[in-house]
Amino acid sequence: MKKNIFILFIGLVVYMTSCVDDLNVVPIDPDEETAETVFTDVESYKQVLAKIYGGLALTGQQGPAGQGDIAGIDEGFSSYLRQYYYHQELTTDEAVIAWNDQTIKDFHNHDWGANDVFIRGMYSRIYYQIVLINEFLRQSSTDKLAERGITDVETIANFRAEARFLRALSYWHALDLFGDIPFVTEEDNVGAFLPRQASREEVFEYVESELLAIEEQMIAPMSNEFARADRAAVWSLLAKLYLNAEVYTGTGMYTECITYCNKVINAGYTLHPDFQEMFLADNQDVGEFIFRVAFDGQNTQSFGGTTFIIHAAVGGDMSASAFGIDGGWAGLRTTSAFVNKFDDISGDSDSRALFFTEGQSLEIADLSTFTDGYAVSKWKNITSGGQPGSDLTFTDTDFPIFRLADIYLMYAEAVLRGGSGGTTSEALGYVNALRERAYGDASGNIAQDGLTLDFILDERARELAWECHRRTDLIRFGVFTSADYVWPWKGGIQEGRATDNKYLLFPIPASDIAANPNLEQNPGY
Repeated sequence: MKKNIFILFIGLVVYMTSCVDDLNVVPIDPDEETAETVFTDVESYKQVLAKIYGGLALTGQQGPAGQGDIAGIDEGFSSYLRQYYYHQELTTDEAVIAWNDQTIKDFHNHDWGANDVFIRGMYSRIYYQIVLINEFLRQSSTDKLAERGITDVETIANFRAEARFLRALSYWHALDLFGDIPFVTEEDNVGAFLPRQASREEVFEYVESELLAIEEQMIAPMSNEFARADRAAVWSLLAKLYLNAEVYTGTGMYTECITYCNKVINAGYTLHPDFQEMFLADNQDVGEFIFRVAFDGQNTQSFGGTTFIIHAAVGGDMSASAFGIDGGWAGLRTTSAFVNKFDDISGDSDSRALFFTEGQSLEIADLSTFTDGYAVSKWKNITSGGQPGSDLTFTDTDFPIFRLADIYLMYAEAVLRGGSGGTTSEALGYVNALRERAYGDASGNIAQDGLTLDFILDERARELAWECHRRTDLIRFGVFTSADYVWPWKGGIQEGRATDNKYLLFPIPASDIAANPNLEQNPGY
């Protein structure tokens, strides 16, 4: 299956010097490529923008491996989306992993430190994106366009707005994961440069201001090329930023969250009628997705992304061919705490209960044993017609960063937390729309008195499992480290336990702390 896909692998590389010391970013030889030879016309700017989008899916200058962007880490591990999954899912009740790769089990045990290779991989991938985008913005300034005789400034302006959105997305990930972080923009000097550390509140304000500045510059919702961001993606990120504002700044902004949820809801997106179809190989036509990372087995080959999610979730008695792949990696499962959020795990009532249980135990006695813990069958490289994707190793299944169901649940939560601009009756309607899709009828609907914050947290798990929201959700609800909610192997023991509040943030990698005297480590590390 071929997709009309904007995010394609391109051989183009750009000479860019890292603004962040010791990020282990692989440099490009300036004798091979310079800005003057790369940025020659509108199409070349579009190709560099494609490289930036591709940074969310790909890992280097050729697929699936070789000439990696990030040195010092296995290229398959260095994938932006794979690393983000590790941080957002393996630290929670939604996912455990059987492998013994370096420090990977420390994530579920809440026992990571500043020398963790996976944390450094996520940090480096975020800043690699930021460095690329900063240079793209420098090279697309009005003065640079005039120097190069490029007159289609409107098209370039659209590209710049998209690049700023992608930078805002990475800075949001950075402030959410790391708190006070190094801060660089296109206004900073290129070359030997040690960035200052910005507070979480300052980065929050910057991301907010960037998104507000580009809101009207972005292409209208559902009007851009496939897998490119539009105005609704900006609204969705603003809504997410505002929903978590109390965590980031100490001040709730739930009214603002509702405002931007409403903009997305009124933009014309619709719920896809079949839940499982959203996570199959032909999900490129799912109208519920607002912004996605696109994957194509022929053109976006890496060992991260949905290739990782699908392969790693298959093992034991599971049939690899039923998942459209040439073999499982026997890694990912889930905990009983997540399974128990469903009254019926068969999927016959709630179609979101997508578990493989044959030969699998509910409880996890040994994290390293794949058959300990139910497997999750949500993601597949199979089309809705039952055919495998275009490649049995590298998947065609796109990954939604934002989709309408998340917006509905954010709206409902913000209303319950006291935000203005929405009503509890509308919130109930949005939640029940999700449950009617899941149940196939109104049998799973809840009444108004059932719409509580505790219900929303569990409903977000049922609806959005393995979509990289869970850690942020648990922190927002105050239960990520607390004894109020524990899950198997939280804190490194089978029954689970409370963990140190320092794990609400990941540490700045020790290598960056050592290299940059402007940086202070997060408390406890």
